[in-house]
Amino acid sequence: MSDEVYSREESRILKVGFGVALALIVLTLAVTLTRKKVSSADNGKFYDVNARFNRTDGLLVGDWVRMAGMDIGRVVDAQLDDHYKAILTLEIKDNIKIPDDSSASIVSSGIAGTKYIEIEPGGSEDYIAPNGEFSYTQDAMVIEELVDRIIGIGKANRKSANKNCLKENNKKEIINE
Repeated sequence: MSDEVYSREESRILKVGFGVALALIVLTLAVTLTRKKVSSADNGKFYDVNARFNRTDGLLVGDWVRMAGMDIGRVVDAQLDDHYKAILTLEIKDNIKIPDDSSASIVSSGIAGTKYIEIEPGGSEDYIAPNGEFSYTQDAMVIEELVDRIIGIGKANRKSANKNCLKENNKKEIINE
């Protein structure tokens, strides 16, 4: 009988597994610490703006607020109002003025990426005041709903194509008779 608990292959797999787990833990810690860091390039002054959404699926306090792909702030608070809508408080860099007809949308950085708020600036010459609120918002799109819509469109297109194919076949049969 051997005193060996694991074979060489099992030991190697176990070591690789521990290495991968350790790497994931370190990566998670690095991402968490980086997300909480405030850019040293800004002056540290911010103002708050509120945005009201029906659903915020996957958006968290601490996530980015972006405009034209640039980080301009963070989500700093989330509350429910009396009508069960989410009120997000966005902390915006003081030097960024947002036109009052701008919209705020919850978007994702890829299919399985993190969510953030994208601000589409409007054309107004008036700006949202500190502690003001966006007039226009667009809720988060749930990936399952999007996949269901795509599948539905595909099924409808297939059904339409099959009908057209049957019509063509019927025409050919009538002509051949």
